[in-house]
Amino acid sequence: MTRVLFVARNRYRLPLSPSLRLKWDGLARTFDLRVVASSADRARGDGTFRLRPRTPLDGPRFWLSLPRRVRREARAFRPDAIVAQSPFEAAAALLARTGVPVIVELHGDWRTFGRLYGSPSRRALARLADAVGTWAVRRAAKVRAVSPYTAGLAREVGREPAATFPAFMDLDAFAGPTVPLPDRPVALFVGVLEPYKNIDGLAAAWRLARPAAELRIVGKGTRTDVVAALVRDGLATWQPELSTADVVRALDEASALVLPSRSEGMGRVVIEAQLRGRPVLGANVGGIPDLVTDGVDGVLFEPRPEAIADALAILDDHAALACLAANARAAGERWLVSPDEYAARMAELVAA
Repeated sequence: MTRVLFVARNRYRLPLSPSLRLKWDGLARTFDLRVVASSADRARGDGTFRLRPRTPLDGPRFWLSLPRRVRREARAFRPDAIVAQSPFEAAAALLARTGVPVIVELHGDWRTFGRLYGSPSRRALARLADAVGTWAVRRAAKVRAVSPYTAGLAREVGREPAATFPAFMDLDAFAGPTVPLPDRPVALFVGVLEPYKNIDGLAAAWRLARPAAELRIVGKGTRTDVVAALVRDGLATWQPELSTADVVRALDEASALVLPSRSEGMGRVVIEAQLRGRPVLGANVGGIPDLVTDGVDGVLFEPRPEAIADALAILDDHAALACLAANARAAGERWLVSPDEYAARMAELVAA
C-alpha cells in the first residue's frame, strides 16, 4: 500500500468528529497514512495523527518546528509522497530535505495570508509569505488545485496543476429535502469575521441599501466590532457559532446566503446553501464564480459597498429570489462526492 504523509496546520481533536472521520477513513482504505498537524488541546495524537499540543505562541512555534517534524516523520515512516495542505506547509516539507516528492494543494490564494487574515501585524510578513508560497508552488513535485480558480493561481506562477478536484466535504446534513423560502426576507452571512470575508463591506452596504429584509450573521473573528455595531443599531442579529444542524436550520429560515468576500478559495458554505435550495448573493472573486452562475442560481457582484447594496435589492423581490432558488439545489449537487471517490482521485494524483 502506498505510504503518504499529510502535512497541515489544522487543529485536530481526537477522537475525530464523525464528519472528519469519513474523510480520513476513506483515505486510510486507500493509503498507509500519517498526518502531521496541530492539536486543538494538549493531545499529542495517536498512531496516525502526529499532533503538536497547543501552547502560547502556537502559530510561530508550529511553523518553526514543522521542517524538523516532517523530517523526523519521513525518516520513521518512509512515505512515497508528502501531501501539503497549502504552499506554506509545502515550503516546510521542502526545507526538511527528505527527498520525498512534495504535492502542494491549492485551496485558495496564499498571497492573502499576510493581508486579509488575522491581526494587522501579519501585514509585516506579507511580502515574505508571498515569496515563500510562490517558491513552494514552483518547487513542489506536483500541484493539486481544488477549483478552476486555484488552478489559475498555479498557472500565474508558471505551474500547470497535475489535477483539479475539490476536497471531500461531508454534506449529508445539507442534502435532505428542501423547504420553501420564508415569506419574510432574511439574508444570512456565515463565515469567519476576518478582513477577507469583507464583513465590513457588507455592513456598509446594508446601511446604504436598508432592505426590508432581516440580516442574520453567524461567525467569530477579529472584526467582531463591525458586527457589534450593526447589532447595536438594530440592523442585524448575531450568533458567534452554530452547530451543523443549526446552520441547516438557519439556511432553511433564510431567503439567501450573502458572501461578499474579497478573496475566496472554494467556499463550502456556498455549496451548503445551494443544497438547501437557497440562492447565493456572492462577490465575483476567487472561486465563487466557479460555484454560482449569475442570474441562474444567484447574483454576483463586485466586493464594494455600493455594488453589494445594489445586489441586496433582490431581497425585496420574493419572486426573483424564488426563481434563483429553484436552480440552486442542482448547482450544489454537482459537488457531492463520496470519501472513496475522493480517495481514488488522490491515489491517481500520487501515482501520476
